[in-house]
Amino acid sequence: MSAQDDWRPSVSAQRLRQRAELLRRVREFFAARAVTEVDTPFLVNAPVSDVHLHSAMVRLDPQPAAGAPAAPLFLHTSPEYAMKRLLAAGSGDIYQLCHVVRGMERGRLHNPEFTLIEWYRIGFSLAQLMDEVEALVRALLGAAAPRASEHISYREAFLRELSLDPLTVPDAALAHAAQSLALRSTAGAEDAVSRDEWLELLMGTHIGPRLGRDRLTFVHGYPASQAALARLDPADPRVAQRFELYCAGIELANGFHELAASAEQRARFESDNARRRGLGLPVFPLDERLLAALPALPDCVGVALGFDRTLMLAVGAARIEEVLPFPTERA
Repeated sequence: MSAQDDWRPSVSAQRLRQRAELLRRVREFFAARAVTEVDTPFLVNAPVSDVHLHSAMVRLDPQPAAGAPAAPLFLHTSPEYAMKRLLAAGSGDIYQLCHVVRGMERGRLHNPEFTLIEWYRIGFSLAQLMDEVEALVRALLGAAAPRASEHISYREAFLRELSLDPLTVPDAALAHAAQSLALRSTAGAEDAVSRDEWLELLMGTHIGPRLGRDRLTFVHGYPASQAALARLDPADPRVAQRFELYCAGIELANGFHELAASAEQRARFESDNARRRGLGLPVFPLDERLLAALPALPDCVGVALGFDRTLMLAVGAARIEEVLPFPTERA
């Protein structure tokens, strides 16, 4: 495209209408289930600690008063923390359609700014949430949806694709498997790469793209070390009550049985920050408001679903910019 045409959107008017139609279906889906739409701040005081997520920093006052440091704010990577505070305050079942921003993410399936559907169900099991996720995805994909679906454990996915048990295999075997597939970690020298980094590399670049090829594939029972904000499985504390959904090799959703134990969540956040320091990543104070709210969080499950990726599958787009009016480079 010439510089003279750079002002134009990257999508057609038809694609805008397709996007609007899917947004309408999302709202109809939750309205039929009496789930309340909420709208939480895009600009937040505390970023996430997850080493794989990079929060964009914003300074509202570039010239603070003498002697007063300008406290940074952040563009949220997910509305999760604010939505959990609403749940703890008695909101009931809620959902949100919002833009989020994640730094250091660009590629066929990634734009730094994208649209997320996030929702929480009180009293649901993780299995019930997976059923609801499937129902929504089928409503959005229409004829493009695979006919079948499957539920497999994280362990089963590794055994099926690599003949490795991710819960017991030695770290050296994970490193060897990655090397045999010509996969390289960005964490540095091989001896500096953690077990989770090898697992995430193998899942993200080899196993995940093979999932959901002819069916919607739910992967559940992630290692406890990857629990994030999910509860551990009381029947097997080696794994977390967490799932991801794949379709056509694309990760669409990430769901949790939400952890409500403030002390345990604080310890996980602090562990994240220790890993961030080791990787030379920025470290910021924890979200104390979220931690204060967790004891009042009702027993609930929650999930985030990538709207733009789902739209890609619905319309047969190959790259995410084909469904975004203005990708970040042209925003």
